[in-house]
Amino acid sequence: MTVVIGFEGSANKIGVGIIRDGEVLSNPRRTYITPPGQGFLPGETAKHHRSVILTVLQEALNEAGLKAADIDCVAYTKGPGMGAPLVTVAIVARTVAQLWGKPLLGVNHCIGHIEMGRLFTNAQNPTVLYVSGGNTQVIAYSERRYRIFGETIDIAVGNCLDRFARVIKISNDPSPGYNIEQMAKKGTKYIDLPYTVKGMDVSYSGILSYIEETLFAMLVEITERAMAHCGSQEVLIVGGVGCNLRLQEMMGVMCKERGARLFATDERFCIDNGAMIAQAGWEMFRSGHVTELSDSWITQR
Repeated sequence: MTVVIGFEGSANKIGVGIIRDGEVLSNPRRTYITPPGQGFLPGETAKHHRSVILTVLQEALNEAGLKAADIDCVAYTKGPGMGAPLVTVAIVARTVAQLWGKPLLGVNHCIGHIEMGRLFTNAQNPTVLYVSGGNTQVIAYSERRYRIFGETIDIAVGNCLDRFARVIKISNDPSPGYNIEQMAKKGTKYIDLPYTVKGMDVSYSGILSYIEETLFAMLVEITERAMAHCGSQEVLIVGGVGCNLRLQEMMGVMCKERGARLFATDERFCIDNGAMIAQAGWEMFRSGHVTELSDSWITQR
């Protein structure tokens, strides 16, 4: 049995998760929350992560009932993400790996979301819609690689929602997107908005004065186009925005019309967490990958 511990901290969530052969043994996390009308700056976010990461690490070990000797590999988010928070997590992961005498693995944050989604839902070969604060991509697996079929050409859908929340002073607790969703449920009028799909890509920068329904309609369109291109009958939604029930509902209507299946995760795994990094690390480690200490840097892109 292979046990992998994963460290995630690419944005305002810091998490440590432990996976043993597809079983989530623990997955504690903390969120850096700023006042309404404010975003989170890299330096302040990193300071928050430094203040709690060792506590979260101990919680993960205690919850799993494991000791350092029980861990086979240490995985961490190598990128993409915010520079200062990523560096904080990389330093801790490198230190832990050396102290415990364990191999180290740098994991792509996006792959972490996808692999956790596949584990949680049992989706076999889905077209993936990855939607979060920093990323908006339609992805599918082809010829032994994950390939991007479409993406945003300016800002990510989550960032668009966050900026909108900032403008109208919506609370950041527990997250701007969640609070927008609750307000949208009470809405009775649909406002016609700029709808910008360019081939397989989308553009969100011009929609900040409006919001949600049109953003999601654009995502459903490009996901359906990718499904047709790949001959796929499965859709997997991952990333923090993937928790949005309205997005899941709209995608579900499209899938039903195509005779396809929709898979989505809940807030335990769609929001950034350590277990997703552990799961991707588990897959990589079992395939013979390790990251040399000299190569254990981070990348924001």
